[in-house]
Amino acid sequence: MIKQQSALGRAQVHPDRQVAAAYVEGIEAGLAGAATIAAWFLVLDVVRGHPFYTPTVLGIAIFRGIHALGNPANVAPSFEMVVSFTWVHVLVFLLFGMAAALLLERAEENPHVAFGILLLFFIFEACFVGACMIFAEPVLQALTWPAIAVGNLLAAFAMGAVLWRAHPSLDVEP
Repeated sequence: MIKQQSALGRAQVHPDRQVAAAYVEGIEAGLAGAATIAAWFLVLDVVRGHPFYTPTVLGIAIFRGIHALGNPANVAPSFEMVVSFTWVHVLVFLLFGMAAALLLERAEENPHVAFGILLLFFIFEACFVGACMIFAEPVLQALTWPAIAVGNLLAAFAMGAVLWRAHPSLDVEP
């Protein structure tokens, strides 16, 4: 049986179906975020005359270490690094998308949870920026802060749009 009646007379989706739907929603949100930030940096790289520079720099930093970057301005595009970084990039966004969708399922039951999710998002962004400042300073110099900040905002808006479509009446209360 897919739907059951609640005590209030509203139809409720079976919990297993609800979780599966949240995972699908999270995958859609994660793909939207990953594609948005990848497109943003591709456009920036093409405009600057260095296509695939950003995923190459990030791939080298992740898979070979920051010390392998040397002078980031002299990095040539590497198909291996672009593909490797893209896999990691998409996987991370899928995981964040699924986590966000599952949290929003809980937030629909309690508006205070939605406020906690919002706070968690801002704390995560602050920790991301702090970790980048501490551990990836050469990468930040190569990619520039404004480009990273705009990319993160665009990805967050893309993911938020997908998630909002599934939760248009979500209430947020402190």
